[in-house]
Amino acid sequence: MAPKYKLLIIDDHPMFRDGLKTIVRTGSNYEIAGEAGTCAEGLAQARSLKPDLVIVDISLPDGNGIDLARDILALAPQTRLVMLSMHSKVDFIATAFQAGVSGYLAKESSREQLVQALDAVMAGRQYLDGSLSPRVVTELLSRPNEETRTADAAYGKLSRREQQVLRLLAEGLAPAVIAERLFISRKTVENHRTNILAKLGIKSPVALVRYAARLGLIDLDTED
Repeated sequence: MAPKYKLLIIDDHPMFRDGLKTIVRTGSNYEIAGEAGTCAEGLAQARSLKPDLVIVDISLPDGNGIDLARDILALAPQTRLVMLSMHSKVDFIATAFQAGVSGYLAKESSREQLVQALDAVMAGRQYLDGSLSPRVVTELLSRPNEETRTADAAYGKLSRREQQVLRLLAEGLAPAVIAERLFISRKTVENHRTNILAKLGIKSPVALVRYAARLGLIDLDTED
């Protein structure tokens, strides 16, 4: 019998993780090596378990799956990643693939699509969920070599932590809540906010939200 691929699941909802584990266990190619609910836990698990494959949610309490994917691949370049998301905006998808993920699925995808995605990426192929809108797929495929809007020059000057704080601020979280999520002090969050506004040349919270939305860092669409 061929050895099974070691799979790590990173999602902050325990019931959703349980559902994924049930689906994965119906196949014969994978074994659940571990699970995590945050970026920090996921990176620690990836470091210790050295999984063959990681399923990661794009939205996590202490960061986002795209940054986590970069961190995991820097740690273990041979690892394959499949990203799950409720976002179908082209910039999220393009940025995820540019970060190195091999598959992208909408969270409402069927169990058959999940298994297809896992099998495809472990066979060395990329997988994009066919349930995503044709417009998104067409636009993504039409610009494979273009940089996404998150490659904005000013955004690139922000540190990784500043990028995390920017996203959380743009989502409307208060500095105290951000501090709790990122395990830093409120004063540190406020210092980051000051630096972010200065580096981006932004004067108001409303402008910050608009900037983040323009880059695809947050999704203001209510229809997705």
